Amino acid sequence: MRQRVISAIFFVIVMLGGIFGGATTFFLLFLIITAGALWEFTGLMFRPEGNYLAFRRVVGTVLGCLPYLIVKFSYVVNALPDGSASLNGLFIPNLSHFLGSMLAIVLVMLVFILFIVELFLESRQPFVNLGQYVLGIVYLGVPFALLISISYSNDQYMPLRVLGLLVLTWANDTFAYLIGSQIGKTKFFPRISPNKTWEGTLGGMVCTFLVTGLFSLWLPVFTFPQWMAIAAVVAVFGTIGDLVESMLKRSMGVKDSGSIMPGHGGFLDRFDSFIFVLPFAWLAI
Repeated sequence: MRQRVISAIFFVIVMLGGIFGGATTFFLLFLIITAGALWEFTGLMFRPEGNYLAFRRVVGTVLGCLPYLIVKFSYVVNALPDGSASLNGLFIPNLSHFLGSMLAIVLVMLVFILFIVELFLESRQPFVNLGQYVLGIVYLGVPFALLISISYSNDQYMPLRVLGLLVLTWANDTFAYLIGSQIGKTKFFPRISPNKTWEGTLGGMVCTFLVTGLFSLWLPVFTFPQWMAIAAVVAVFGTIGDLVESMLKRSMGVKDSGSIMPGHGGFLDRFDSFIFVLPFAWLAI
């Protein structure tokens, strides 16, 4: 228990420092989180393959981080004094969009190059491996890339947006656990998560809306309708995200995705709900 508390305190300090340290520290913090989650994910997914496991984990992690890097790069370029450029006489009025498109094309080409690589790796399931690379990009790389978009408003980094989204996600998880452990009786999804109950899940949802109501008064970084839409997204998709990661771990026969935080598991264990919330929160905003 003492180890869990110390780990949690250290985790909170790192998160707050990264978020409020500025746009650069925020970028580096979530780059580490993205890479860590991808490293754990690829370790789980490619473990049955066995062959060239380290190589596959490195490739999967790098590919998965590319959407995050592409979006960040587009914001950096967009912040330059002149957003246009001329390349070999071709005038490009929006350099950030042009370079972002080029980098996205590079990402697609790298995936196709992996088709060629699989020809020479003597894999028993080459197309399953290719699918797992793409799954890592979609499941982890794209959501964290969208977090960068959420964190900016009018090209200005807004740390309270990130903090609000994180706190609501953790509030949903925490209140669902506390209420479920006290009054929970009706199993919610026993096949995947035997300890989850309807009482805890609904209690977490109600508390999420209450916390969101307070946030809408104290943190005017979103409009009230946006806050309520985010609360709905967190209440529904945060719960689903936790179940999806539990499904992943059960299918692989492991208790935790990693051990980066003693007593708390790995990156995926800490951010499973948040990852699933991000695409839908981006749409809501």
